[in-house]
Amino acid sequence: MRLSLPYGTGTCEADLDWGQCLGVLNISDTSPITDVQESARQAIEHPIGLQGNLETLLYPGDSVAIVVSDSFRNTGVEQILPVLLKALARARIREEDIQFFFASGSHRPPTAGEQQRILGESVYEQYRDQLHLHTPGDPDNLSFAGTTSRGTPVFVNKRARACTHIILTGAVVLHYFGGFGGGRKSVVPGLASLETIARNHSLNLHPVRPELNPDVRIGVLDGNPVAMDMLEGARLCGVRFIINTVLDREQRIAGIFAGELDAAHRAAADFARQLFAIPIAKKADLVIASAGSAKNFIQSHKALFNAWQALAPNGRIVFLCPAAEGFGGDKFVQWLALGSRESIIEELRKNAEINGQTALSTLEKAPKCVMLTGLSASDTAKLGARRAETLEEALNIARAELAAEGCVDPSYYVMPSASYTVPMLEEE
Repeated sequence: MRLSLPYGTGTCEADLDWGQCLGVLNISDTSPITDVQESARQAIEHPIGLQGNLETLLYPGDSVAIVVSDSFRNTGVEQILPVLLKALARARIREEDIQFFFASGSHRPPTAGEQQRILGESVYEQYRDQLHLHTPGDPDNLSFAGTTSRGTPVFVNKRARACTHIILTGAVVLHYFGGFGGGRKSVVPGLASLETIARNHSLNLHPVRPELNPDVRIGVLDGNPVAMDMLEGARLCGVRFIINTVLDREQRIAGIFAGELDAAHRAAADFARQLFAIPIAKKADLVIASAGSAKNFIQSHKALFNAWQALAPNGRIVFLCPAAEGFGGDKFVQWLALGSRESIIEELRKNAEINGQTALSTLEKAPKCVMLTGLSASDTAKLGARRAETLEEALNIARAELAAEGCVDPSYYVMPSASYTVPMLEEE
């Protein structure tokens, strides 16, 4: 097999003439929407889970907060915003009463250039004085909305909450502990405080035992305490309308879902599951997975998590992880330094923090990885992984490690879009 896998802005290639290929796991083929603006108009005018439409929810003089994703996610929202803004105009919402908020959560806020890309040039220029970055660690930027039934205090962006209406946008993909991205996640963690984010994400831990909570699963909303807590947080903020997209493997809009916070999100999640969840009959000895253009390791972790779903016990992952911006946060490094999953879990119970969750998962999975990465050798070692200079070298290291454990003819999967593709055993 000739491998050609995305890596940063380019590709990496190698010949693989050994092992048993079980398949190339990738997002299912689907037809992109040919007329995005017309489809967006139809979705807004015929919302899911609501009687009437967006215009019936609004009154002249209302203020509207439009929440968009940060620079780490492609959503296609720049194609939909002109249609949404026309709907707001028809409802006689004044231009000066519309504000935009970037739901960056605990990530770095987008730069001016990234803001322009997210919104589209015309919307960015028209509203550039009404754009707001979220600062989750600044108490003066936050407002208390209430406490969820699971004890999460919900502090969110003060300016957004002061608006009469909050409209969420975003893209729905399967998420490793939130169940699915999009929808509710635009508020918690998107517009939430560091404390709120940490308390919500701490529900990823088993309430008693020193392990992860088995109810927190990728592609699951009902019964998933993290996802259900996020929904409560968004409802405490009075969110009534969302517009979510689902993108295909080429990052084109394949579906647009508008309407009530939960109902529209579930419709998008059902479509995303069909697109992104790939049934497999068995797990493989080797998974060759690319994180594509993910900017740092924390964002690349989604691809690592997905690759792990297809990996047999004692297997190996060849992981293409450019991580041009490094780990993605100093706190992540501090959690890694604790050295073991048990130590991280113990500390998370005392001091819940989002980067600890990712470090916990990483220390489980990275020791099985040979990485082609922009991270330094010392940083790769902190993860517990090995580093290679080329894809061919990474494959050879993985092959040697498997042979040393008695696996001389390994089976393998290839995952070119591992950040989005979720393998699921057929019996699941």
